[in-house]
Amino acid sequence: MPRDIGAGPSQRPHTLESNFRTNRSRPVAHPDRTPLIPLEKRRRGIYILPNLFTTAALFAGFFAVVQAMNQRFEMAAVAIFVAMVLDGLDGRIARLTHTQSEFGAQYDSMSDMVSFGVAPALVMYEWALKDMGKLGWVAAFIYCAGAALRLARFNTNIEVVDKRYFQGLPSPAAAALVAGMVWVVIDNGITGDDVRGYAWLLTVFAGLSMISNVLFWSGKSINLRKSVPFIVVIALVMAFALISSYPPGVLFALFLAYAVSGYVVWLWKWKKNPAANPPAATPPTTPPGSPDEGPGA
Repeated sequence: MPRDIGAGPSQRPHTLESNFRTNRSRPVAHPDRTPLIPLEKRRRGIYILPNLFTTAALFAGFFAVVQAMNQRFEMAAVAIFVAMVLDGLDGRIARLTHTQSEFGAQYDSMSDMVSFGVAPALVMYEWALKDMGKLGWVAAFIYCAGAALRLARFNTNIEVVDKRYFQGLPSPAAAALVAGMVWVVIDNGITGDDVRGYAWLLTVFAGLSMISNVLFWSGKSINLRKSVPFIVVIALVMAFALISSYPPGVLFALFLAYAVSGYVVWLWKWKKNPAANPPAATPPTTPPGSPDEGPGA
């Protein structure tokens, strides 16, 4: 029989070696092993638009820290208010464009910690609390720790709390309260040393209010897509005109009234119906080990 030239002895070693090299470069699949990161998660990206606003809010908070280190406290206070506006936009934009994600929620919390936790505490400390020694940095730390605990509690209780109210003073409102005091006092030509006592009390009050159980109205019950009477539009125009007439004083007064409103409502409800307050401890309604007993009971 005629012998095939392509299958001669001189060609066989080259073919075997080529197959060996090809098999070495090809990954071997192990059916009993699972990858550390699923393939679909490796290819998952992030949404640009809402995270762009979150990044801008983070930059505003970092800018406030830098300006406080350079003794430009008025610009630092304004930067905190800018961060508050941007923080309110990123969540709404994500919901309107259907671009919510777990990454965006976590990134927003990190941005809030910088803009409404670290930045206001550092601005207040550098402006008025620095010369008070331990009392000064303790007050700043109470505020910073209160903001961190407030954000952690909000992230863990987001599915179980009433959407109409915040449990504790929101961190943006607390930051606006601190920054508003710095802004309005500087605008009136008063130094931080002259009001250090009031600054200390306000900082501690804001920090403790964030971790309190007092309920504050969230405003999430307002439906922006619903038609409203014409008088509401006129009221909004008047509100913008009032704020623009004297921004430092009006903004500080608004957030101070909001911070006090939660305690006023709580005190009014307590006086109206003291028996409605639950006792310190109540017996369980289901025996231990019952299927109806939740994991946190």
